This record gives sequence, C-alpha cells and structure tokens, in this order.
Amino acid sequence: MRVLFTCGLGYLPQRSGGAQSSTDQLANALKRAGHEPAVLTALEPGNSLVWRSKLQRKLTGRTFSRDQGMGYPVFRAWDPTNTAEVVRRFKPDVAVVQNGSMVPIANSLQKEGVPVILYFRNVEFSEMGGDLMDIHPLACISNSNFTARRYFDAYGIESHIIPPLVDPVKYRTDSTRKNVTLINPSPLKGGNLAIDIASLCPDIPFVFVQSWKLHDETHAALIERVTQVPNITLQPRTDDMKSVYGRARILLAPSQWEEAWGRVASEAHCSGIPVLGSNRGGLPEAIGPGGIVLPYDASAQDWANALRQMWDDIEVYDRLSLAARNFSKRPEIVPENQFETFLKVIEKAISSDPASGGPNLG
Repeated sequence: MRVLFTCGLGYLPQRSGGAQSSTDQLANALKRAGHEPAVLTALEPGNSLVWRSKLQRKLTGRTFSRDQGMGYPVFRAWDPTNTAEVVRRFKPDVAVVQNGSMVPIANSLQKEGVPVILYFRNVEFSEMGGDLMDIHPLACISNSNFTARRYFDAYGIESHIIPPLVDPVKYRTDSTRKNVTLINPSPLKGGNLAIDIASLCPDIPFVFVQSWKLHDETHAALIERVTQVPNITLQPRTDDMKSVYGRARILLAPSQWEEAWGRVASEAHCSGIPVLGSNRGGLPEAIGPGGIVLPYDASAQDWANALRQMWDDIEVYDRLSLAARNFSKRPEIVPENQFETFLKVIEKAISSDPASGGPNLG
C-alpha cells in the first residue's frame, strides 16, 4: 500500500512534537511491513531545508519539494492544501489526514480521488481550516478516549482509538534518576508553573528540554526566568531522547493546554519513570497509575509538595516506578498491537467502495 500522511502544521526535522514523532514511527512501521509511506506537510522557515526546497522547486517548476531525510518521501510546500501534484507523483492508495488545515487538505485529496482517513491528534477545532462536516472520510481515528469524546460531542463522529505509537526501543534506558525533567517548557505546557515549582524545590535539579519553537518574546522571557533559578538547566531540543530519559527520575508535565494524549508520559514509562502531570485533556489517560495527577490550576506549592513526596519517599517512588513500567506494557499501547489495528483501518478503507463516500459527517 502507498499511504500518504498529512501534517499541515509542519514536520520533522523542521517542527517536532507528539504528532510528528507518532507519524514518523507509523511511517517506519509501514516501511518495515513492506508498504510505502510518505508525508505531505507545510514548509516552515528557519533552516537549510528551506533553501534546498526553494532551489529544487525552481529547477523543477514544481510547487512542492521532495526530500528523503526521514527515510521516506516528505513533500513540503508553503501551502500544502493543493494536493494534486503530490497525488500525481506519489499515487497514494489512501491518505491519513492529521493536524493542521485538515478540511482543505482532505477536500483536495478527495477531489483527486484519494480515499481519506481522518486521524484526530488534537482538539484544536480552530486549526481545521473549514467545516469538518464537509468531509466524507472512510474512517476516523482518535489518539485517546478524551479526543474521541470531544469529536463525538461536537460532530457525532465515531472513532477508532489508537494511542500514539511509542516504540520502546527508542526510549527505554537505564536511568541514573538524577533530575526532574520537563520536555517542552512552553507556557502552554506549563513552563511558567514548572519554574515556580523548581523555585520551591531548590535542592532538586531540574532539566527543561526545549521542543516547540517559541516566539522570540516568549523564548526571551523563558530564558530570563530560568536564569534566575539556579537548579534549572535549559537544554536544546534533541532527537536522542534516551539521553534525556537516561537522567530523569521524574517527568514533570504540568500542562495548561488541553492535551489530546501526552506522548512524553508514554515515553518516560518505558524506563519506569513516573510522571507528575496535570488533569488536562487526555493526559491522565497517558499517565494512568504510573504517576500522580493534579488539577492543572493547583498552586505551585501543591505541585511542589507532590513532587517532594515522589522525590523523597522511596516507597512511593518505587511503587509508582513499577506501575509506570507495567503500564507501558498494556496491550493497547504495545506498538505491534497498535500497528495491527491501524493496518486494519487502512485496509478496510482501501477495500471500501469509493462510490459510497464513506460515513457522511454531514
């Protein structure tokens, strides 16, 4: 099968995040199974890919550039909503339409005769670029029960539930358990709250690992605040997550954003690292028994108290660590099971009668 994923908000290596990492691991799983994946995404400014893309488009006269740096074709353009050229070049059997401009991308693909599956990875309805009721997908997938409920309540859509695919091989490590780790110190992810928590725990080392590209003003404010708290170390984004989890004792996830899942919790659990996270969106589903969940608007002192218990009480820590490791092995999060479910959805979509148009959301 030739499977085209879309990621309208940008893709690796230009943009990193849970949706991008999950797409990459699904694409690689498809490759290992003998299929042909590709990604259609928005081109973003800021690195050498832009210049290579510009040169390639100038030489070929095409609206999209194509690169193979991820190990499979990635088509990039400033506007990915006109898909005709990519469809002609890649000839997908099915398209999995995800975050960012879902409606115009799906509409364009369907006009080109490509069966569409919608994969809901967030609940940011304002990013869809149109009315979801205009789309006629052959199937819908949600990355959590929370996400599925939100789309059912808003649109009456039924979804297959497939949590983000997390390959333990990429994340499992023997951690030295030396610090509290926060991945993505964006204010939306609770970065400001995390700084307050660290200030209340001056004897505990914290490591903040950058992920999302922040606006200049937001990044400058983050740097200014972090430098005032000596027990915080700020690290640049890295693709080597084993090096991050290899020193983590606790993963801190005080997200203020309505998380659709909480991929970092699943990654940390692979190494028995418990999570202290907020009750936003689907994050409690991802944490489960492998950590402690607090109200997202709890005081910094409440967060510090919970963190202190996890850090100082060996019995509490060992219990949560074991629960985290066991939770990472539950059937619904085992990559082979997830991929099998994903393949069944894809194969059913391809074998469906195109004339039926799939489940009409309107």
